[in-house]
Amino acid sequence: MIDRRRFIGAMGAGSLMAMFPLSALAAAPRVVVVGGGMAGATVAKYLRLWSGKTIDVTLVTPATSYTSNIMSNLVITGQVAYSALNFTYANLTKSYGVKVVTGTVSAVNGFGSNAGGTVTVVNGPTSTQLSCERVVLAPGVQFDPVPLTENAALAAPVVHAWQAGQQTLDLQKLLAGMPNGGTFVMSIPAKPYRCPPGPYERACVVADYLKRNKPGAKIIVLDANPGIVAEPTNFGNAFQSYFAAGVLEYWPSTAVVSASNTSVPGRSQSVTVNVAGSGAMMPAGVSGVRTLAGDVVNLIPPHRAPQIASLAGVVPAGSRFAPVDVLNYESTLVRKIHIVGDAADTTLPKAGHVGNQEAKICAAAIINAFKNQAPDPAPTANSACYSPIDSTRASWLTVVYQYDPATKKMVAWDGVLNQPGAPTEAASPSTGNFSKMSTWYKVLMSDSFA
Repeated sequence: MIDRRRFIGAMGAGSLMAMFPLSALAAAPRVVVVGGGMAGATVAKYLRLWSGKTIDVTLVTPATSYTSNIMSNLVITGQVAYSALNFTYANLTKSYGVKVVTGTVSAVNGFGSNAGGTVTVVNGPTSTQLSCERVVLAPGVQFDPVPLTENAALAAPVVHAWQAGQQTLDLQKLLAGMPNGGTFVMSIPAKPYRCPPGPYERACVVADYLKRNKPGAKIIVLDANPGIVAEPTNFGNAFQSYFAAGVLEYWPSTAVVSASNTSVPGRSQSVTVNVAGSGAMMPAGVSGVRTLAGDVVNLIPPHRAPQIASLAGVVPAGSRFAPVDVLNYESTLVRKIHIVGDAADTTLPKAGHVGNQEAKICAAAIINAFKNQAPDPAPTANSACYSPIDSTRASWLTVVYQYDPATKKMVAWDGVLNQPGAPTEAASPSTGNFSKMSTWYKVLMSDSFA
């Protein structure tokens, strides 16, 4: 099982190097944080907390609250209330003095020099410029459009529900409205993508829901990867043992080509795919370009850093994400712009817990930079999550990452043998893990938002 003390201890990674206020400076240094998700909220909180509230921090977010992607798969199947995903920024302001501005960032200019730059925020007809010495981009991801089968120049309507919100509720309704004997088709993009175990978790909980509520129904899982990316033992066993009897088909090395324009409740939608793999859990002889029909089609498109990262000049031409120095999460292209969370190009997985960890390393390094001190030369980070397998059991995954000075990257590390290692997953799913999942979620979200 995940060691709770180790998990909570890792939540404070980097704190010892950043506990000194900047009272010697003539004016309070200013940092603008763009994005109010797990990474953005955490970096804003810890910049204030670890600096003794001597750094002026403004958090710019497009909404007045954050909807958690974590646990959203159980909202889709009706086991968790949608309200359990919602978190406000009230405590960041009340307890730590973080200024919160609601709006969309349209420009990030002037960084790279010693003077800092400006962040332009748009809210309706109003445009405001925020000046600061450093900016942290934590904008999450945007999704590539899926070509429309009828006209490839247009984007097909896709319910991905991979950004929790209205689409989470839409997919919940589509699943509940499926007929007995119906087909649920979902896709998994090639890595890297947000939350490596997440799509397999969704496949499991949807398969479990269909097995319990929709006699004769099945789910087809189209995976662009050659095999299960995360927790392969537990998800593989679940696919082949718990759901194999006509409930779940798993198609590896299968990429989505296009989708039709019939994504409405009660009407079938089709998806065209290119099948390059084979496996025991897919129909025999399936290969090449195929068109599948589904009562529900849930496509998770490939991800990339949002447009604001490209506008800020931190995404190289032809790249999908923003490269950073993982000692401080500063852009390798533009000085004084830091990128944390899913938009960053690192060897760490894209996940809420990892965004929390990256944010703390970044916050500590920024505080040190304002004191003209170097960042921690050997940061560590922890990735941990629980994954529901069905309505009563869950698995878990944990891994510690350590900075490797030779490659200048974060590498998975074996804390026992003190050498490069690999993620560890639970020996098997259990009801105890399912219960602990709620505690893990509450501790993590509290660390970012409370």
